[in-house]
Amino acid sequence: MYQERASRLDGAVVWTRTVTAGRGSAPYPVLPDGCMDLLWIGGRLLVAGPDTHAYAPEGINGLYCAGVRFAPGTAPTFLGVPAHELRDRRVELADLWSPAEVRRLTGRLASAEDPARALEAVALRTAAETGPPDSLPGAVVDGLNAGRTVAATADAVGLGARQLHRRSLDAFGYGPKTLARVLRLQRALALVRAGKPYAEAALAAGCADQAHLARETRALAGLTLGAYVALANSETSMPSGSRTTA
Repeated sequence: MYQERASRLDGAVVWTRTVTAGRGSAPYPVLPDGCMDLLWIGGRLLVAGPDTHAYAPEGINGLYCAGVRFAPGTAPTFLGVPAHELRDRRVELADLWSPAEVRRLTGRLASAEDPARALEAVALRTAAETGPPDSLPGAVVDGLNAGRTVAATADAVGLGARQLHRRSLDAFGYGPKTLARVLRLQRALALVRAGKPYAEAALAAGCADQAHLARETRALAGLTLGAYVALANSETSMPSGSRTTA
């Protein structure tokens, strides 16, 4: 079962999931969403980097999973590492932070009555120490979600195309063109989950037509639209931004 709630950390989401062991319980694939997550899975602290394609979790059946999903572009400030270094990767938090500190945090979460809340507390404390994230990523996401082109978004934030690309690699893990595709797919699939017909969802999200949305779904999610809807309506489904890992 999957559950999520808004975090006390601005723009973040706290989520939990228990994957029941047994046949037919394959975890829902993680779709690209422009986000990064701090994870607590099987007694381990990990980080999920930004994905450019669907990620299929393995080895988590029967495990309790919790995560803090950061708003797009905000995790690098928290983690202290550029997003592109973690692109399409799941890594131990001890590879990024002091192993001694991670051991201390692991002990705290292992004894916590509510590990998800304890994980959120880690994020809140660290965010308070590192200070607020750069405002640029939010402005870029807002511009692209509003339907602006990459060039128009660059102009709106006062950067040249090359500067925006470089800053986007650090913040999101990939360039603004890829980010625009990921955000557009997320908008379209949210509409599809809400019951919007495929063609209407495609146009509303900024795709040229339903065929365009179908191609993007296959390319980024590894699924047909029909397969995505079937998963979204299944007992094992969860929102496309949610992340688990082996």
